[in-house]
Amino acid sequence: MAARNVLEKPRESMAANAARAMPLPSGPTPDEPDRFGVAVLEGQRRGRGAGLNPEGRFEAERREIVDDGWQSLEEPAPVRTEVREERARSAITKNTSPDIGFDRSLNAYRGCEHGCIYCYARPYHSYVGLSPGLDFETKLYAKSNVAEVLERELAAPGYVARTLALGTATDPYQPIERERRLTRAVLEVMERTGHPVAITTKSALVTRDIDILSRLAARGLAKVALSVTTLDRRLARSMEPRASTPEKRLDAIRQLTEAGVPTAVMVAPVIPALNDSEIERILDAARAAGADEAGYVLLRLPLEVSELFKDWLVREYPDRFRHVMSIVRAMRDGKDYDATFGKRMTGEGPYAWTLGRRFELACKRLGLNARRMRLRGDLFEPPVPQGAQLSLF
Repeated sequence: MAARNVLEKPRESMAANAARAMPLPSGPTPDEPDRFGVAVLEGQRRGRGAGLNPEGRFEAERREIVDDGWQSLEEPAPVRTEVREERARSAITKNTSPDIGFDRSLNAYRGCEHGCIYCYARPYHSYVGLSPGLDFETKLYAKSNVAEVLERELAAPGYVARTLALGTATDPYQPIERERRLTRAVLEVMERTGHPVAITTKSALVTRDIDILSRLAARGLAKVALSVTTLDRRLARSMEPRASTPEKRLDAIRQLTEAGVPTAVMVAPVIPALNDSEIERILDAARAAGADEAGYVLLRLPLEVSELFKDWLVREYPDRFRHVMSIVRAMRDGKDYDATFGKRMTGEGPYAWTLGRRFELACKRLGLNARRMRLRGDLFEPPVPQGAQLSLF
């Protein structure tokens, strides 16, 4: 196998060809990409979500795999997951987004092995010189000191406890958590300090920590949301290759509920003409498993995610490419994505309005969201920094 640096436009993928072969009714848009990055060979992406591995948008050079004519382009072995240690300088990330229900979050990992093709966090890998494609799900970073840094930040004078969200960018219970146990270490800090925490995950591994979560929940300090995108195992395996199966996620809701942990279901993302027909069935199943709350988010395709998703869509569901993207753009003002606050989570237009009403009516019928639980912040006790003078009173 030979590789060369290229400054000219690299080969176009199936999705680029399909975009021209199946033009949308409105015709090409000004922001339509003219290339889709470097295609990943079949053997490399076995068990992965991304079919492309384009360089990050900040890189000056691009690479392309080519056959040098000496039959050196052999079928490669599947790419293995690599985990690199990272020393975190901070643990808590603050945000002021008006359409997000929390103001602080924590991610113990960078990158996510679940490989969800639609993941809006993929572009963050560009900041470390890696690809938002295959690299995002195979070259991971573990913030080995995140619990210690978190404890130091909670001890800061004047810190006010509000719900800390886990799972906002990368899944806190992705497969490497089994050995790394960083999320569990964070939960232990939450328990020691009486700090409220909310978790969102696609993994049944969350049930491993039922002991801590149930104790936190008994004090009004914890809630867990399971993201259930589809009940179709084939679609889930293709779209979220290393996440837990839909059945296991629903069973996790059941186990958490039985242990006294408040649970919610996230129907996210809703993809038109692909999984939007399942909204009611997912809510029915989650309610039967014990969920009390529910939410949904429309498909988001920021930056490189648009290229990756369209390549996947052509590869897995070529007959739906034109229809799916036509509806997506109808809800995004003619673009693949609109990051405007108030629009990015739900879209706009008749189709987006219908999705919202369907969701609301199903929740009302099932009694979901009848009462939203607010976690307590008044039980917080700042940790005492090592070596600090203890109070006499």
